[in-house]
Amino acid sequence: MINDIQIGPLTLHVYGIMVALGFLSALIISERRAKKRGMDTEILYGIFWCAIFGGAAGSKLLYYTVSIPDILKDPSILWSFQNGWVVYGGILGGVFASFLYCRYKKADFVQYLDLVLPEVAFAQGCGRIGCFFAGCCYGRETDSVLSIQYWQSEYAPNGVKLIPTQIYSSIGDFALAFLLMAYAKREPKKGKIAAGYCVLYSIGRFIIEMMRNDYRGAWGFLSTSQIISIVILVLGIAIFVIAGRQSEN
Repeated sequence: MINDIQIGPLTLHVYGIMVALGFLSALIISERRAKKRGMDTEILYGIFWCAIFGGAAGSKLLYYTVSIPDILKDPSILWSFQNGWVVYGGILGGVFASFLYCRYKKADFVQYLDLVLPEVAFAQGCGRIGCFFAGCCYGRETDSVLSIQYWQSEYAPNGVKLIPTQIYSSIGDFALAFLLMAYAKREPKKGKIAAGYCVLYSIGRFIIEMMRNDYRGAWGFLSTSQIISIVILVLGIAIFVIAGRQSEN
């Protein structure tokens, strides 16, 4: 895969392009859906910026957490921003920053969370395509015809058949986005869309983690992301049950 596009003296990275496209697409879709529901788009824009800056901080923080042994050997990792971004950290950081923003604005956080999480899944689908071109988040070696080989990647092993985990992740993220948006048209009780995202994404991520072969930190035989997935799954189930009980009151 080719990640770098050279235009004269300018070098564009497909990974960066896809991440930017994901954010922009998520904002446009969220804005359109917010207007249909009579929701405040100014609050949405604030959440968008919280997602960017809070997500970046959370992504880096989780990366530093799982990379402590490497950082102790090479402290320069701390100020290297070319790589070292963890998706789960970005999600958690973005959600936390958005929560604080909604508290400040006295806005209904759960209502906006229900609105934006389908678009978050869509943005993740775009980002995983960027991962595919960059070669990060790569899969285990395989003899399957459904494989990918890299020849110029700085991250994945080159010349080896690998499971295309990035493509599987992208397909799953896009499917989750459209499924949640379709579910939203049924006007479920507040919190159930957020719960659906937590449950379905955590299950999909747990499965994908079994196929990946890049270093992501580990707790026993589980990766850091699998541990987080279990927590998010339990949280999602709890939110769904609580939302259902509230609808009965």
